Amino acid sequence: MYRNYFIKRILWGVIIYVILVFCFSAIFDTMLETTAISQIEDQIREATRGLTDVRDVAEIERFREMMRETLYHAYYLDVPQWQRIFLRGFDVLTFDFGESMMMKSKVTQTKDVWQIVVETIPNTVLLFTTAIFCDVILGLLLGLKKAQRAGGIMDKGTSIITMAVYGIPTWWFAMVTIWIFAYVFKILPSGGIHSTPVPTGISYYLDVLKHLALPVITLVLIGFWGRAYLTRNIVLSTLQEDYIMAARARGIPERNVLYGHTMRSAAPPIMTMAVLSLLVSVSGAIITEGVFSWSGMGRLYWSAIEMNDIPVLMGNICITTALYIAGLVFLDLIYGLLDPRIRVMGRR
Repeated sequence: MYRNYFIKRILWGVIIYVILVFCFSAIFDTMLETTAISQIEDQIREATRGLTDVRDVAEIERFREMMRETLYHAYYLDVPQWQRIFLRGFDVLTFDFGESMMMKSKVTQTKDVWQIVVETIPNTVLLFTTAIFCDVILGLLLGLKKAQRAGGIMDKGTSIITMAVYGIPTWWFAMVTIWIFAYVFKILPSGGIHSTPVPTGISYYLDVLKHLALPVITLVLIGFWGRAYLTRNIVLSTLQEDYIMAARARGIPERNVLYGHTMRSAAPPIMTMAVLSLLVSVSGAIITEGVFSWSGMGRLYWSAIEMNDIPVLMGNICITTALYIAGLVFLDLIYGLLDPRIRVMGRR
């Protein structure tokens, strides 16, 4: 039974991704065509600039036409639109994202879009995985305490703080933390991933951790209040269940009831929130990475928009979409493994 459920979920994930890729290819087609033609004409002018003193003007024109034909073929501009959309979508599905129009890889100095995106993903994963891990731990601990003393002073006070924090713009709070930690106390760098010049050896990793601290502090202080509030509501609803009442009636200590019985039932939705937050963060946060000059997926996405670099933009979106769908399928498979009811409903 689980094998059929497993295969079905994998197939649906692949089908959804294929559909989305062709949708992205269709959406970016007109923009990519306009940008590519402009780039091609610039390349042709640059290549023939030094040939203007040649007497044979016809030879220069033939060279231009040959170069234009070659580049048009490389960008699929010499085929009908529907065929161009299909070919580009097929290239993406085979992990051939082409070359960037403007950007270069910082490591290999190539224009390969795959290389540009792949070397950026670890920076985003490092930042947001660390932040979400701290977010979940603090939110879980505070949420449990709030549920234990629901309606008390701590519960009401932290709920007010949660509403206040959710009204604070992230970019503004990030600027405040930079001002406090980087300029008032001068204990943390204001931005970037590492210092200049780049340290070597163990100093490099310590330097990265030092630069990582400030954006993580900002994301955690902004995020864990809301997670604590959601945890509190989930735990409170679980505490009203009959089996929890029965456990208390049997004289089981309150600590065991909370951490043993309640948390086992409340863990799946809490874990789902954490995993979904992590999946969403794979695409990066444009504002956070921009304020802290953190070279991640969000900043790459914004740079691609500014430079009108459609291949990088499409590669960024397609890779993050693949990771997101893979995470959702994995989460669905774990739920199906743990809860037989989901497998039964999944066959309908």
